[in-house]
Amino acid sequence: MENFDEAYRAYFDDVFRFLRGISGSETIAEELTQETFFRAFQSIDTYRGESELRVWLCSIARNLYLTHCRKQKHQASEDALDALADDTPDFTELIGDKETAMQIHRLLHTLHEPYKEVFSLRIFGELSFAEIGTLFEKNAHWACVTFHRANAMLQEKMKEAENHAEM
Repeated sequence: MENFDEAYRAYFDDVFRFLRGISGSETIAEELTQETFFRAFQSIDTYRGESELRVWLCSIARNLYLTHCRKQKHQASEDALDALADDTPDFTELIGDKETAMQIHRLLHTLHEPYKEVFSLRIFGELSFAEIGTLFEKNAHWACVTFHRANAMLQEKMKEAENHAEM
């Protein structure tokens, strides 16, 4: 990285959006984004250039967030669910509506890891499946399947919320 200030300006928003997406908190996202760049600056000599700089920064941010969660005793579970709902509509189109986006954020935080994080990285962090796979040391196919499972889980939770609201 030739100029750290340029990298900071270029990737600050990406890292912040990623952290806000997985934490659901602007305050935590701000704090951890600053810490991410501080850590990146301290360990720039370890950046091998094998992945895009943004992916490396998000990896640092992810690790800081997990450490934060452990400290807060909100350690995420890594339970796997194997049901893919093929008949549910793709609700990622609904995120443009602010009220729906808030409902999605609330429901998203009820998911277990890695579903919550993969969904956030894809939708809010706008990372590709290949980039997400790299962050988790998995492949793009794993990231795609995990994302679609998270999508199906959120669809089901949204249906439950709608049914509950109608009663």
